[in-house]
Amino acid sequence: MTSAPQGIIEVKGLVSHYGKRKILKNVDLSVQKGEIRVIMGGSGSGKSTLLNHLLALLKPTSGSIFVDGVDVVNTDRKTLSKLRQKTGVAFQSGALFSSMTVGENIKLPLKRHTRLDDHTIDIMTRLKLELMNLAGFEDLMPSELSGGMLKRAGLARAVIMDPKLLFFDEPSAGLDPVTAVELDELILKLRDAMNMTVVVVTHELESAFKIADKITVLFDGEIAITGTVDEIKNSRDERIQNLINRRPRNETVDAEQYIKRLTTGKN
Repeated sequence: MTSAPQGIIEVKGLVSHYGKRKILKNVDLSVQKGEIRVIMGGSGSGKSTLLNHLLALLKPTSGSIFVDGVDVVNTDRKTLSKLRQKTGVAFQSGALFSSMTVGENIKLPLKRHTRLDDHTIDIMTRLKLELMNLAGFEDLMPSELSGGMLKRAGLARAVIMDPKLLFFDEPSAGLDPVTAVELDELILKLRDAMNMTVVVVTHELESAFKIADKITVLFDGEIAITGTVDEIKNSRDERIQNLINRRPRNETVDAEQYIKRLTTGKN
């Protein structure tokens, strides 16, 4: 019997707590090489917590997480450091250092993790700036950039070392529609040009439907569905349709439990 192909990301039985509160509940996730996977869900669904686990920023209560073959839950710091050099992370705000120019921010990973000479680093930085339509902006400070430019500058830094895997947190958040569409096109361009696997956490439906090969939807710490854009759109799960059509949840209030919560502070 031929075993199923292993993805570049494999998560099995992931359980996570913040204190006594269970955030992720037995989550399984498999992402294939070269795929753009979008992780969606409402506020408090656990999508940001899942991302932090994939980045090995949090330790789970139980379960396993393998990224590019590395057991990130149990590996040593040296192995984790090597994995991170093959991984790019673009944060929601850009997360550039305010005291450094755009160019200095983008060069930073190369300065820290390689022995390349300054001339080569300059050329590689200009290449990434060109790719992000930021040519000529390397001497500006982050405070001088617009929101969309900050995102692209952060993305340039995330891919400066040509990573195999890119994580992007809320790429379209706070952007006007035109800039958001341009960033979506850039994500697709990066995947095709650099043969990267991309994991995007977002709540923007239009962006998700445009860029995703597959979408994973979380509700209350559990995966409700993983599928193609068409499968998500055609899902019969009322929660999925509420999310897609921006309908409020119809919650039934148990009067006895409500009184108990008010009087004891417990569910």
